[in-house]
Amino acid sequence: MFKNLNVSALGVLGHPSELIELALTYGFASVDLNMAEFAARARRNGLAHAKRLIQSARLQVGTFSLPLQWDVDDEAFRAEMKKLPEYLDCAKALGCTRATVTIAPANDSRPYHENFEFHRHRLADLGAAMAPAGVRLAVGFRAAECHRRNRVFQFLHDLDAVRLLLGMVAAPNVGLWLDPWEVTAAGGSMENVRKWSPAGIVAVDVAEMPADATIPCEDDQSRLLPNAENGRLDAAGFLSTLNEMGYDGPVTVRPSHDVFANHRRETVVRQTAESLDCIWPTAGLSSATQAVVAAAE
Repeated sequence: MFKNLNVSALGVLGHPSELIELALTYGFASVDLNMAEFAARARRNGLAHAKRLIQSARLQVGTFSLPLQWDVDDEAFRAEMKKLPEYLDCAKALGCTRATVTIAPANDSRPYHENFEFHRHRLADLGAAMAPAGVRLAVGFRAAECHRRNRVFQFLHDLDAVRLLLGMVAAPNVGLWLDPWEVTAAGGSMENVRKWSPAGIVAVDVAEMPADATIPCEDDQSRLLPNAENGRLDAAGFLSTLNEMGYDGPVTVRPSHDVFANHRRETVVRQTAESLDCIWPTAGLSSATQAVVAAAE
């Protein structure tokens, strides 16, 4: 298990070299990549030039958000899939083996059963296309009620429902993007998480939730740094459980942007790193573990 930095999740902007310097300064082993931007740089300047910053910093790439519109009709999906080989070539050159997508928890066009079958087939198609490049697909969900409000058809927004869907996807490289905040926001618990095999968990996010938060959650504003006081999630215990289960992938802090209102980017990254540093040893992890796992990948 290793500490991963996603600057977009923190609302941090800057030149790639500045962001990589922040990741190194505050002890992150990997960073998430904006693949569309990286592929555009590689197209302009060559792949070797585009990847030199990350390689010279000896950073891993944790994950990349799949830059495709995949929840669309078949014709539009076929057009989008023409972009995928370029992204996979870039991922392979960087040694990146994880991509992420999020299931929309509601829509206006497909009833539940039809949408379930749509996602089962579409995720299998994505997994099959990504497997030759050695890339696994992490599938996440959104539990907060605000993401389903005023939509015609409700869809998957809790861990057990997503587990059922992924169990029926005919692609072994498609698994879970796990976030204990989302699990709890939907009314679940760590017992739901223990039903998963470590091989089925592809990526992990962490955030704290106030002890007095209403469950199920109405919005995402109660996503706090994982070391926040008076929380209800026990992020250290969550990571300890994952460690015991054998999960060895990236761990990314993903709080609400409101946590960092008007803070400078260096402060934001430093506080994010400190929040992980506080829970890391309590979870039975160490910086040495982080470095060994990152190097092995």
